[in-house]
Parts: sequence; structure tokens; C-alpha cells
Amino acid sequence: MRLKTVNLSLGLQIFKAFSDESRIRILNLLICHNEMCISDIEQILDFTQTKTSRHLIYLKNSGILSTQKQDQWVYYYIKEEYMGVVSQVFNILEEKDPQLSEDLKTYRTLYTNNILAIRKLHNKQGKYHLPEL
Repeated sequence: MRLKTVNLSLGLQIFKAFSDESRIRILNLLICHNEMCISDIEQILDFTQTKTSRHLIYLKNSGILSTQKQDQWVYYYIKEEYMGVVSQVFNILEEKDPQLSEDLKTYRTLYTNNILAIRKLHNKQGKYHLPEL
């Protein structure tokens, strides 16, 4: 979906999602790393479980996120129909915001140290992917 083809209702959902710094930081992690569980997001962003849950539920209820369950973990990801629009917004934000860059560095450090649940899933599946910065 291209940014110029978004209808008013869909655009409203996207802009409301981007109206909060915490949701922007969560979406940034998800756009860069495809899927993440709540415990990883909490750890990377140094949020409480309540705060993280509240924002993930908001994003899921708005239709932007979906989930899939693997073992005891629930992984959140951006729905395919929103990927184009969300990635275009992050193309503008990403290079200019030091907090978003710092979040990605924290992810990389925790992933490398085998601390994140997503890394444990990758190890179980026999794949290792050190994310790009």
C-alpha cells in the first residue's frame, strides 16, 4: 500500500498510532525486525509490562498489528497491508531520531548476547540472523 492510496479511515488509524512516542518506538522495532514478543520489547525499550501491553493492545485494536503464537510466546508483527505506509513514515523518521537508533543498538546487543526470546526462537529453528543497524 502506498502512502498516496490511503483512505481517511486508514490514515486516521496510522496517524493515531504515530501520535505517541512509545508506539513509534515499538513500531520501529517491529518494522526493522519483523516480529517480537512483549518481553523483548519491554527489555529493549525499558518499559513496564503494563505500558508495553497497553500500547501493543492499542496497535492491535487499531488493526495495524497482528499476532502469532509459537510455544509459550506471542509474537507481534505489522500486518502486510500496513507495511508500505509504516515503512514510508519510518524512512522519514529513522535517520533523524537518535532514540530510534539507540533502540536498534540495544536490540542488537541483547540479541548478540542471546538474551531475547526471538534469538532463542531463531536458535531453535536453526537460523541465526544478526540484525543490521
